[in-house]
Amino acid sequence: MDQVIVITGASSGFGAMSARALADAGHTVYAGIRDTEGRNAPAVTDAADYAGAHGVDLRTVEMDVADQASVDAAIATITRDAGRLDVVVHNAGHMVLGPTEAFTPEQVAAVYDVNVLSTQRVNRAALPHLRAQGHGLVLWVGSTSTRGGTPPYLAPYFAAKAAMDSLAVSYAAELARFGVDTSIVVPGSFTSGTNHFAHAGHATDEAVVEAYEQRYAGLMDQVGARLAELAPNDADPAEVARAMVRIVDTPAGQRPFRVHVDPADDGAEVVNAVGDRIRTEFYRRIGLDDLLTSHGAG
Repeated sequence: MDQVIVITGASSGFGAMSARALADAGHTVYAGIRDTEGRNAPAVTDAADYAGAHGVDLRTVEMDVADQASVDAAIATITRDAGRLDVVVHNAGHMVLGPTEAFTPEQVAAVYDVNVLSTQRVNRAALPHLRAQGHGLVLWVGSTSTRGGTPPYLAPYFAAKAAMDSLAVSYAAELARFGVDTSIVVPGSFTSGTNHFAHAGHATDEAVVEAYEQRYAGLMDQVGARLAELAPNDADPAEVARAMVRIVDTPAGQRPFRVHVDPADDGAEVVNAVGDRIRTEFYRRIGLDDLLTSHGAG
């Protein structure tokens, strides 16, 4: 069945890949992109060219996830043009690299804004539509860093992704009785094929950076190199997009709660399996096991 889908942060990386893959699968996809008439205008052109060349329904919509008014306008545009909204994909994110102490509180807050608060802005705009129709899917793009091996110098990003994961878990239960599914796709560290590392931000307190460099010389480069070594040569970030297609195409109420795509196998799948099992058992103990799967609003 054709789904109307919005994907945040879809100018490049996982967002652009998943937008194309979902459109190829026959869905109507809105790629949420900020500054569509400025620096991201080429991404808009690329999406239009892809849609034309492949005969798919891939559209772009101006959406700055850091601005509630922009998010509200984007969701209003989608529901007006398409008549409904079925799937929300929380993909927007931003990575930073450097010693944790060297990031100002304002920098850390900015990382949380993009990776965590953006999802709340989008949910507040989109969920009323999903709840009213009694069905839908919220698909969160998480990270193995929330539970797996966590190298140093990535703490603000790791902390933000962990916060986003916690929101996703709570939202899952709170949306179940409205018939809205939740799935979390958990990518590992793809060091090529995406712009995560290339576009990463850096700490601004250079004096602190230098102090750490004296004891941890070259650590940032070492982390990137070692992560790249862990991934097999055939690691393909497009597999994340293919996982999203499989989740969207799974019948409502049967979608997996969490799907890992981690060629480096950093251990997150093992830890998440325990955490998700404990969650399931606890909900059953307190008589809320109906919240573990979505069901119609009635």
